Parts: sequence; structure tokens; C-alpha cells
Amino acid sequence: MAGGMKRLAKETAVYGLSSIIGRFLNWMLVPMYTRVFTDTGDFGIVTNLYGWVALLLVLLTFGMETGFFRFINKKEETEPMRVYATTMAWVGGLSGAFLILVLLFLRPIAHALSYTAPLEYLGMMLGITAVDAFCCIPFAYLRYAGQAYRFAGIKLLSIFLNIFLNIFFLVICPWLYTRMPETIGWFYRPDYGVGYVFVANVITTGITFLCLLPSMMPGFKARPDGTLLKEMLHYSFPILILGIAGIFNQTADKILFPLLFDDKTEAYRQLGIYGACFKVAVVMVMFIQAFRYAYEPFIFAKNKSEGNTKAYAEAMKYFIIFSLFIFLGVMFYIDIIKYFVGSRYYDGLQVVPIVMLGEFFFGIYFNLSFWYKLIDQTQWGAYFSIIGCASTVAIIILFAPTYGYMACAWASFCCNLLMMLLSYFIGQKKYPIQYDLKSAAIYFSLAAVLYIVGMYLPVPSTAAKLAFRTILLIGFLWFTVRRDLPLTEIPYIGKKLKK
Repeated sequence: MAGGMKRLAKETAVYGLSSIIGRFLNWMLVPMYTRVFTDTGDFGIVTNLYGWVALLLVLLTFGMETGFFRFINKKEETEPMRVYATTMAWVGGLSGAFLILVLLFLRPIAHALSYTAPLEYLGMMLGITAVDAFCCIPFAYLRYAGQAYRFAGIKLLSIFLNIFLNIFFLVICPWLYTRMPETIGWFYRPDYGVGYVFVANVITTGITFLCLLPSMMPGFKARPDGTLLKEMLHYSFPILILGIAGIFNQTADKILFPLLFDDKTEAYRQLGIYGACFKVAVVMVMFIQAFRYAYEPFIFAKNKSEGNTKAYAEAMKYFIIFSLFIFLGVMFYIDIIKYFVGSRYYDGLQVVPIVMLGEFFFGIYFNLSFWYKLIDQTQWGAYFSIIGCASTVAIIILFAPTYGYMACAWASFCCNLLMMLLSYFIGQKKYPIQYDLKSAAIYFSLAAVLYIVGMYLPVPSTAAKLAFRTILLIGFLWFTVRRDLPLTEIPYIGKKLKK
């Protein structure tokens, strides 16, 4: 048992850290994009197409990743490779059919989406989506086979390659073209601009597919099973519905926004501003992920003798403290952080606190989701996601034509707040957990007061403003340490202090 837990901890760290590092590295492309693209509408095109990609990936994988793990473990002693072959055949066939259809009907699809950018951009991204959807299954096989380092290695290779190619096409090639055009003129088009983002993705996806080929071979050698496929589809279909609702909550703003305006050029420009500033707020998501991988195991281990509900309540309290600290840190230093995006995008910085609070509510909702998993009533997760999705779409459709991208920010805020409240109140009836609401209220109130004082109290200079806000942030940290987080209890640091 100890060996199994040790392996689980190691693999969780590898998968988790590779995910966080990958997301961070992709996030770091935004400063380059917002400076290279002279028109914010170019970044709007990227934002819109990636929104569609996220939704289509859920549709094309069809919930079969989860189905794969469920059935390959169920049949592990008899026919695991038949499960793998069946999953690959379904997702591969679905992705292949999708690819053929979109290439045949690319122009009508672009017209239906009111898409005004070059058709080849759309074609490349839809092709990439089809291949990426299929690659999800061999990646799942690597996880099943315990090949964590190979999984992380291929993921990180694709990310580093994508970053290199973006820098090459968008920075190095323009520089070379102005000085030595003959060296790259045979393949480089200076007017292609944002198209090179998609070219970089095409190359990266192709290399990733080739790297995964050895992992696909066991599935190719086995024979798919039609009866097994019916069982898997029956199991996976509810997961698909839940996945669609969940991902649409996150991407509805990027997908719907251009459809709500007659002036598509202006719509993409606004979406570009919103998409870039939304990325500033994504720092909250990355820190939330880091918290879950680093601190939750410590809380659960510390409280395992006191019962699970105690551990859940403690984890929630520290999550709230941690997230509010990150929120204050980002907002207090927004005068520096704003340089993350180009100056053309500064108008959109007003969405950052709204989106960050929305992500904060989603983080609480995620932590609350333990209750319906523990009592095997996961349909509640689907109900909450569908309700949240409906509210998001309604707010965007009703208010975006009047209030622009601010409506998108508020839609995210309201959707996540609604799901959080529904999950809490229903969860308290189905599986009561005594969360420390008093501490949550104290910390939230303290953060609100510090935010108002730090952001709205007139301070004569930027340097003085930053110094003042730093004092406020230290004050929040000091209060936390004194009240709930003694330094001696923090992993690693506590050991040093006790010595």
C-alpha cells in the first residue's frame, strides 16, 4: 500500500507539474502576441478559434477518455488492448469523419459562423482539432501504462516546440526578412501575420502525433469490439453532456461574441482586447492548480485521523485564504502586471478583477464538488453545469451587444457564483460538511476592505502607491499567519523553524 501511494504521489506530481508548467509557458506567449499583432482583431481571431477548439475537443473525444479508464481497468485481466483498440477506433473514426466534412464544407461553415478571416486559418485549426482529439487516447494509454515521464516529456516537447515556432515565425523571420530577405523569402510571407500562429500549431500537432505512434501500436494490433463499444458509449454519453456544458461555460464568451455584432471587424478587435486581458486573470487559475497539487495533500494527510469532512473543511479554508491573497497580489501590482499585454489592450484591464473573482468562485465550486462524488450522485454536477451554461449564454446574448466584452466578464462571474451557491446549499442537505463560514466571511471582508483602500485611496505617485499596497498585502499575510497559518505548520518551512 505504501509503495502504491508513493507511486501515486510521484505520478500526480509529474502530471500536475507538467500541466502547470505547460499552461504557464503557453500563457507567456501572450505578451509577444499583443505586441506583434498591430491590430487587436488578430488576437481576437486567435481567441475565437481557440474557443471553438476547446469545445470541439470535448465533442470529438466523446467522453471516451473517462470511458477508456473505466473499462480498461474493468477488463484488465482479460482484454485491455481490445478496450484500447475500440476507443481508438471510435475517436479516430469520429475525428476522421469530422476532418473530411469540414474540409468539404469549409466555406459554408465559415459563413454560418460569420467568420471573416482567411478560410485557411479556420481549416488549419479544425484539422489540428481533429488530430488532437485522436491523440487524447494514446495520451490516456500512457497514463494507464504508468508512463508518466513519457507523457510529460511529449507534452512539454510539444509546448516548447510550439513556443519556438511562434517566436521563429513572428519575431525571428520578420527580423531576418528586413535584413536578409533572400535567406527566408522562399517560404516566408511577411503579410501572413496571425496565420503563422496556426502554422506553428499544425507543425507541433504533426510532431506530437509522430511521437505518440509507438504508443498507438498496441491498439492497432488488437481488434475493436462492437459490443464493447456500445457499452462504452452508453457509459460515456452522460460524461460528454457534462463536458459540453462545462467547457461551454468557459468558452461561450469567446465563441458567441463575434456572432452578436454586425461589424465583425470591431467585434474581433473587442474580443482581442478581452481575450488578452482575460489571460492576465488566468494567473488565478494557475495558482489554484498549484495549490491543489501542493497543499491539499498536506491538509488531507494532517486531518486523516479526524475524518474526511474535517479535511475538506480545512482544505476549503486554506484555499479561500490562498486565492484571496493571489487576488490582492495581482490587483495591487496591476500597474506593473499590465505590461504583460501591449498598450493597445489596456482598456480591457477593467475585466481582470471580475474574471479573477469568477475563477475564485469556480475554485470554491470545484472544492465543494466532493459531496456529490462521495455519494455517487454525479448527475448534480451535470445539473449545475447546465444551469451555469444557460445563465452564461443568456447574459452574453442579452447584454454583450450593449456593454461589449464587459458583459462577458460579468457572465463568467455570475455563472460561477450561481454554481457555487447551488452546490453549497444542496450539498448541505445531501452530504453536510461543516465549513468554517466565519473564517471565510472574515477573510473575504478583510480582502474587500484592503482592495477598496488599496485601489481607490488617492496616492500621489506610482512608487508610493505600490509601496502602500505592499504594506496592505503584508498586513493580510500577517493576519493570516497570526490567525490560521502558523509558520511552524507550513511544509518544509515549519521543519526549518522547529530546528
